[in-house]
Amino acid sequence: MGTTAEPMIEVEQLTKSYAGRVVLDRISFQVTRGEVVGFLGPNGAGKTTTMRILCAYLPPTDGKVRVAGYDVVENPLAVRRHVGYMPENVPLYTDMRVEEYLEYRARLKGVPKKQLAERVAIVCEVCQLAEVRHRGIGALSKGFRQRVGLADALIHDPDLLILDEPTIGLDPHQIRSVRDLIRELGKKHTVLLSTHILSEVEATCSRVLIIHKGRIEAADTPENLSRLVRGGGSGCLRLEIQAMREEASRLLEEISGIEEVEVVDEKDSWVTLQLFAKPGEDIRDQVFDVVRQKGWRLREMSRQRASLEDVFVELTQD
Repeated sequence: MGTTAEPMIEVEQLTKSYAGRVVLDRISFQVTRGEVVGFLGPNGAGKTTTMRILCAYLPPTDGKVRVAGYDVVENPLAVRRHVGYMPENVPLYTDMRVEEYLEYRARLKGVPKKQLAERVAIVCEVCQLAEVRHRGIGALSKGFRQRVGLADALIHDPDLLILDEPTIGLDPHQIRSVRDLIRELGKKHTVLLSTHILSEVEATCSRVLIIHKGRIEAADTPENLSRLVRGGGSGCLRLEIQAMREEASRLLEEISGIEEVEVVDEKDSWVTLQLFAKPGEDIRDQVFDVVRQKGWRLREMSRQRASLEDVFVELTQD
């Protein structure tokens, strides 16, 4: 018999209200140990509120929340010992040196004095801060400051890392570097990652939670979520041919595996179409046969699968 993975986060019917306004509406989800989970949603959807409740910084209005087996209301200090939280805007003391700041944060988080130097050395190595550990935080670039914030979240060696927009404001090189670091951290820690950069989630996360207006709209792997989008399961075919639009649309719609034909562009004698396949259908051979039989000139035929961005937009648009 297989064993069920132990949950790191358990959320049951979580509700949070401010002055009568419901921010989280009875949401439920689980994150198991060792998962790297993307937590997505538009601004104001309830992501940051959820993360602060998970860190025992905010109390829930109703519902049950457990982290590493501890209730966030009954055992908030125990929860915080198991969680490393990196907020969107990392509140650093810019007049302190990196090493000095990390030692200070380690003491606040209960790291034993005899382990301070070792923990600081470890997180500086993991977060690639060795070259700046003796420099003042105020003199660091945005990328290095983000790394200091991540080192702070790691300093007490937590089981769970909760990262709120860890790459905000970084350039593409810095984003790639932090993304690689998160992927590496996921080998040892459970990670809950909130970000608006969806390619980041596709590259690092094994599962995705999408929240909208205080409710969980979807929770699955990026691959499975793509099936929620029109043509997502089999993708769609982009076709650019030299043909009459009406005739091309009519003949292509007669193909059994095609669910819908959409005209994207028409210029001169060329027409660009999106062909949405029915679930489980590969329509490429049939489409090519029609193009060849009609003698249409073919300039492009490319298969396009639904991206996480497509899923996000479809689930969160009003």
